[in-house]
Formats: sequence, structure tokens, C-alpha cells
Amino acid sequence: MDLLKLKFLRVLSPYVTLLLRVAFGLIVMNHGWAKFSGGAAGVSGFFGGLGIPVPTAAAWLVIVVELIGGLCIVLGVLPRLWSLLFAIIMLVAIVLAKLPGGEGFKSFELEFLLLFVALFVAVKGGGSPAVGPMLGLSDDNDD
Repeated sequence: MDLLKLKFLRVLSPYVTLLLRVAFGLIVMNHGWAKFSGGAAGVSGFFGGLGIPVPTAAAWLVIVVELIGGLCIVLGVLPRLWSLLFAIIMLVAIVLAKLPGGEGFKSFELEFLLLFVALFVAVKGGGSPAVGPMLGLSDDNDD
């Protein structure tokens, strides 16, 4: 029953964090690009409708974290920091935009998954290789 132990997948172990970081960063970037290309005014209006204070500033903050932060996550430039910021965005999205809809877990399952992937990268780090350490912009602890 060695097949059930999935030993053949263990060769991927050193690369799993890197693969997760890149896939996650691309998804975050995609969300940011959608907001940016759709216009900050639309995002700001949506945020205003949710009661988020200073909705225009909040919209640009979210766009920057998702678009620039997503790219930085892909490249491994301060992935812990950008992932933590994105986790906060997902938590706010769940609480203010998704839960009030009253449709239960199915209404925020994607945001929930992204929240925990973001927390994983924020806690574990982005893996190697990464551009950040080459630029002196690393948030990984080697202690």
C-alpha cells in the first residue's frame, strides 16, 4: 500500500511553497487588475455602499495591495508583508461584503481560501527562489 502514501509526490516537497506563492500571487494580481482596469471609481462606489470610510483611498489601497503586492508575491519581494495585507483585505471583504448577504459559507468560500493561503505565506514565507533577497528586500527569518 505504498501507493497510498503518495511517496512519488515527495520529490516536489522543496518546490511546493514556491508553487503556492506564484499561483497565489497571480490570483491576487488578477483581482487587482480587474479593479484597476474597471476603474477605481467603481470600486470606491462599492466600498462607499458598504460603509467603508474614505472609500476612494481604500479603493486605491486595495488596488495597490492586490496589483503591486500580487506581483511582489510572485517575485518573492516581501511576500510575508504583502500576504498579510491581502489577508486583512480578505477578512474585511468577508465581514463587510459577503457575510451580510446571508447566503452562508458558499458566498465567501473563495475569499476564505484566499485568506488562509495568504496567512500561510505570511507565516511560512514564500519559499525559494525569490527576487527579494537579491534586492535586499527579504522578510524571511533565517533565525
